[in-house]
Amino acid sequence: MRFFEWRNAPFPDEHTDEALDRVAHKLDEGVDIQNLGSYCYEVAGLVFLESFKGADAKRRPLTVHDLRHRSTPAADDDLHERRLSCLEGCLRALPPASRELILDYHHAAGGALRRRKMLAERLGLRRDALANRAQRVRKRLEMCVASCLGGKRPI
Repeated sequence: MRFFEWRNAPFPDEHTDEALDRVAHKLDEGVDIQNLGSYCYEVAGLVFLESFKGADAKRRPLTVHDLRHRSTPAADDDLHERRLSCLEGCLRALPPASRELILDYHHAAGGALRRRKMLAERLGLRRDALANRAQRVRKRLEMCVASCLGGKRPI
């Protein structure tokens, strides 16, 4: 998660989940990964770059300058606080069932795969259906936070 936080990625937990899910999928396929740490880092890098393929990428291509040059640490702290404030407000605006689902889906303690399997069972859903619901709620949150921040996609 720090990999994404250090790069000011929106919703670092979402990107972390995506990267780890891809690595787990490769392991399930029986792919022999020699250095798991390096492989996870490379997958995280790809997920981070893919996060720029949204609507903003169509307006302006990603450059190396975008990845290397960020705002000052003080501005980063201010933006981080604004993001948190917006996220909290957007979470409060969600219907209770959606808020509970997204918070349970991204709860920090325990193994993500096991926890999500238990959540899916509790809700009577398949794991892929649970992931789809969580994705829809995340998209609503992303749009709400972007709107709160003035219509700019927080990267």
